[in-house]
Amino acid sequence: MIRLQAIERRFAVGDEAVYALNGVSLNVEKGEYLSIMGPSGSGKSTLLHIIGLLDRPTAGQYWLAGKDVTGLADEERAQIRREKIGFVFQLFHLVPRLTAAGNVELPLTLAGLPREEREERVREILAAYGLSARARHVPSQLSGGERQRVAIARATVTRPEILLADEPTGNLDRGSGREVTGIDRVFGHP
Repeated sequence: MIRLQAIERRFAVGDEAVYALNGVSLNVEKGEYLSIMGPSGSGKSTLLHIIGLLDRPTAGQYWLAGKDVTGLADEERAQIRREKIGFVFQLFHLVPRLTAAGNVELPLTLAGLPREEREERVREILAAYGLSARARHVPSQLSGGERQRVAIARATVTRPEILLADEPTGNLDRGSGREVTGIDRVFGHP
């Protein structure tokens, strides 16, 4: 499903090249679950952004579902993200003026799904994540655990083949973290 070969990501810091990733090779088969662990600054988020097609490697090759996606144009990368990848960010990245339901519906709207189908999927997934009663609340009216569940619902509502999570409980207190990690699989996704 995911194959990385000798991936590098370099950044210029003044006159110096700093490697966030240096020669990373990785194979992840469909259905596998993988945790990437390491200290702060070790390149975990950079690697997730490359896998999620949010960033490009400086060198190396990346195949997704057998297709070389290394040099794809931005539009092609965006289409693959819409169709295949869900991303749960550490800082949630919810749209402040949209309700919980609106935030979850957003990727379905961008994917061009008909309104009735969008509304049905949003209802189902909010219920599955215990958020039905909070559907009309904006992020500032939700607890940290509720905001994170909305972010997870948004990432999974499109039923992506790949779900990437960048420290999904990193900004939550211990109780909210347990609540989020205790969520059972919904629609066949973690």
